[in-house]
Amino acid sequence: MRGGSAAIDISASFFKEYLKGPALRIGVDLGGTKIEGILLAESGEQIARERIATPAHSYEAVVEAIAGLVEGLQAKAGGGATVGLGGPGAVSAVTGLIKNSNTLAISGRALPEDLAKRLGCQVRFSNDANCFALSEAVDGAGADYPTVFGVIIGTGTGGGVVIDKKVLTGVNGIGGEWGHNPMPGATEERTCYCGRINCIETYLCGAGLATTYLEAGGEAIKAPEIAARAAAGEALAETVLDTYCRQLARALAGVINLLDPAAIVLGGGVSNIDIIYEIVPQYWADYVFSDSCVTALVKAKYGDSSGVRGAAWLW
Repeated sequence: MRGGSAAIDISASFFKEYLKGPALRIGVDLGGTKIEGILLAESGEQIARERIATPAHSYEAVVEAIAGLVEGLQAKAGGGATVGLGGPGAVSAVTGLIKNSNTLAISGRALPEDLAKRLGCQVRFSNDANCFALSEAVDGAGADYPTVFGVIIGTGTGGGVVIDKKVLTGVNGIGGEWGHNPMPGATEERTCYCGRINCIETYLCGAGLATTYLEAGGEAIKAPEIAARAAAGEALAETVLDTYCRQLARALAGVINLLDPAAIVLGGGVSNIDIIYEIVPQYWADYVFSDSCVTALVKAKYGDSSGVRGAAWLW
């Protein structure tokens, strides 16, 4: 519920059962419009969940809002729960400050360190796409696979690499930043918010699909409507969606050639277009450097909840 708190009511017996041991985890997902917190049992079962609006106008307000959310969940846990935080950007290995964040209030700030000081406990931080990938690899759609590449295709386009249930962050803190590689085969110029030209994100995010439709002569509509029109038999929408699937296949083939993951898990709004899972594996066979490709392409199990769950699984 935007602008307020929406906690899930939990029975007293449920708390008695799950608050006995120390293996409780708190995860927080910092977004541009909302901050979501979750309390997980050792089994991964949700004990409590809360959501508040992001006070994006002020860094200090963001820290205080996250701290208040965590303290409320700690109270429900009886204290002692670990704290993981997922958000846009990464921690710079040079400065220790947040870099590459599209939430400007935290950019250039020592968010994990400041939050740890405020709470008086250790806080583990990872990119929101990494948290998504970790959630799906631990007990989501990728749980049965040893290597998982998690992809978010929604408002933006991000990625995360998980090997044996552990996030591959990388020495520069940018492991999985697939969306800011150049789109293979691009013949036009699209400027990304990062300042580069023809990033994968500019084609594969929801707005990227909408731009392709508009440039092909269609109306200014959003990705779900394009998918609906394609399903209804509109020729232009079918062509544009086919082009999108070909672009996604090219981009993911590069990941397969480099990492050879057992599974690729898709999340974000565009991942709800079901035809993607049928067509993209057919197309990526043209670009994967192998005589066969058995990498699974699957939809996220937890959807919008994966980011906050993955933050909890950082411990």
